[in-house]
Amino acid sequence: MGKKSRVKTQKSGSGANTVVSPKEMMNLISELLQKCSSAAPSGGKEWEEYVQIRGLVEKIRKKQKGLSTVFDGNREDYFPDLMCWAQENGASCDGFTVTDFGTEGYGLRATRDIKAEELFLWIPRKMLMTVESAQNSLLGPLYGQDRIMQAMGNVTLALHLLCERASPSSFWLPYIRSLPQEYDTPLYYQQDDVQLLLGTQAVQDVLSQYKNTARQYAYFYKLVQTHPAASKLPLKDSFTFDDYRWAVSSVMTRQNQIPTEDGSRVTLALIPLWDMCNHTNGLITTGYNLEDDRCECVALQDYKENEQIYIFYGTRSNAEFVIHNGFFFQDNAHDRVKIKLGVSKSERLYAMKAEVLARAGIPASCVFALHCNEPPISAQLLAFLRVFCMTEEELKDYLFGDGAINKIFTLGNSEFPVSWENEIKLWTFLENRAALLLKTYKTTSEDDRSFLEKPDLSLHSRLAVQLRLAEKEILEKVSASGRDKRLHFQKKLEEGAPLPHFEESDIALLENNDTDAKLPIILRKLEEVEKGDGLQVEEPLLNGEKVSFGTEKIQQVSRDVTSERMGQTQAPELSANRTEDIPKENSE
Repeated sequence: MGKKSRVKTQKSGSGANTVVSPKEMMNLISELLQKCSSAAPSGGKEWEEYVQIRGLVEKIRKKQKGLSTVFDGNREDYFPDLMCWAQENGASCDGFTVTDFGTEGYGLRATRDIKAEELFLWIPRKMLMTVESAQNSLLGPLYGQDRIMQAMGNVTLALHLLCERASPSSFWLPYIRSLPQEYDTPLYYQQDDVQLLLGTQAVQDVLSQYKNTARQYAYFYKLVQTHPAASKLPLKDSFTFDDYRWAVSSVMTRQNQIPTEDGSRVTLALIPLWDMCNHTNGLITTGYNLEDDRCECVALQDYKENEQIYIFYGTRSNAEFVIHNGFFFQDNAHDRVKIKLGVSKSERLYAMKAEVLARAGIPASCVFALHCNEPPISAQLLAFLRVFCMTEEELKDYLFGDGAINKIFTLGNSEFPVSWENEIKLWTFLENRAALLLKTYKTTSEDDRSFLEKPDLSLHSRLAVQLRLAEKEILEKVSASGRDKRLHFQKKLEEGAPLPHFEESDIALLENNDTDAKLPIILRKLEEVEKGDGLQVEEPLLNGEKVSFGTEKIQQVSRDVTSERMGQTQAPELSANRTEDIPKENSE
């Protein structure tokens, strides 16, 4: 995943300012922790809070200038050592090499022809950096006494990475030296770059990511300096914000879930070499072989010698790619924006609508997705909108009428409208809602396209505007699709077209068709709620909030998807690396 980073080498220990006393630094750290642990600001004040937090962080960074640990030389200088280390420890290295692919960054290049579904890459467990290897390292005593680390494996991995980077004798040093020294996650954006995202759906996640990372840094800085179990950690002498930002971004762009050695649960891991693969559209092609205790990756397609080898990171939106991976994927078939909808409790028909929705397995208030392709809405959202727009008579029919139970199965099926009037209402609603959302942006799509033509545009500004434009383009497509559907059903109504009626014999159509719109709504998992699709861990925070994080890249080696390829023992598949902002921590 070379695309996620840029290399900027600095000399360790150079350019340091006048010595800052430990007391002065601790006072700044305490101020940052207090600021980041305060209650969430009221509406519209998030940007103001971000600017204040960033100001404190920049003050700390200035006083820590030159104290971060950075390897000499360029990143590519260490790739030969990475390949030798991987080969010595049982990884496959004979079909590819690491290559610079220009705007895509570093990736894997085939050194021979590779056939689709051919097993070309495997990485044994001993090469992986995991929560378990962290527990068995110098971090072990602190891990055993700090419940934040115990609750959040990605935080543990970040600290593990920093401790191993500081150790000249670390087993993982060839891997760590090959990692980017800087990233393109929003944690590295200038304030002006972040400001370009104001008004977008993504900006709240970007601001939260920065606040969470700053809070965690302040918390662990104090912990490392004061906790007896941290007395032998190399971080005690030097632990800068830039160090933590680097570690967080390394984990955020690379972490995955793999099964534990006994296969009883999943744990988090960094997977050397395999994590060099860049993303393209496709299917998950990596799994974990419990019998041989290794990650295994088969080719997504045929690759000729010298072609780049890609993997599929998972069905992520461009917001997720930009925020958690540091890149924008232009041809993202899974791009989407969120839309929060709910039935008002003050509405006269609320109880009836809520009951119909409950029978369909849908909450009365929920976050759905609007997709970049056709159809722009899922079966779940179609079902919600149909109920949302039902008249009292239609609600009674779906609650008490003949075949009411079977009718629930048709709510998410585009072939069985409730009525022509209902279809007109729901598509009119969607058309208007998307148009209203478009008006909340400070710029138009044309403005953004013109902005992207600037020759001197920085990479981070480009990423921000590309994401901003992508959100608008999805909403424009949804509004246009709503208009087309509305006109279609108005014509049906005007022509007096007969309404298709659901018969019990049609249940086979609903259950056995792969099209999302024809699946029985109560048999499908509502996957579009805002929680995301990764492993969820929750702990109370300093400010009483909850924490959660997700991972992906081993959907290629991470999810609950079982793999039976290559005759391997069933185990989770891995999906391309993803971490939500390394989460918030508990109270001290």
